Amino acid sequence: MHNIEPYYNWRHLYTAEEDEYSPFYGREYSEFVFSNTVYNYYVHPQWDDFGSRNLYLKILYTDYQFNFVIIELLGEWNDAIDNDIMTLKREIIDILISQGITKFILLTENVMNFHSSDDCYYEEWWDDIKDDGGWIVSLNMPEQTKQEFERARLHHYVHLLEDHKWRTYQPLHLYNMIDNIMLRRLE
Repeated sequence: MHNIEPYYNWRHLYTAEEDEYSPFYGREYSEFVFSNTVYNYYVHPQWDDFGSRNLYLKILYTDYQFNFVIIELLGEWNDAIDNDIMTLKREIIDILISQGITKFILLTENVMNFHSSDDCYYEEWWDDIKDDGGWIVSLNMPEQTKQEFERARLHHYVHLLEDHKWRTYQPLHLYNMIDNIMLRRLE
């Protein structure tokens, strides 16, 4: 896992550590000190720790004009034991919503496992953004993780989409493509 880096081809367009509205503003990174782990496996030091034991993220792009963010996730999403959704909601999502972000693209192809609990924080997140035309999309969630997500009926709040070629898009093009899909779905 230590060689899975966050997607870096948009760094010339946006970096969360230089965005004064980002939860990670001012953060400094090492390329050589590996300290965060998912269980016994070290993760690349470019991933951001937000308070979860086994789930990390990277804000790849935020656009305050079009009110969207693209977040890449890595690890195990565990709501049953660690209540990762509460930590994600309180430490990251609430800050982004306070800055006007209402559309969330979660790149979840590196979320290896998902363990559900209740849907309260997902419902709260949805309630916070739905009146402003917001949505939450998970892109490329692995099949076994997607099945757990659907079994917990969380796809009512987080829409599960597939696009294996998202890396070929620029952030605004990816957003426009997903926004068009969501406009049709939410009508």
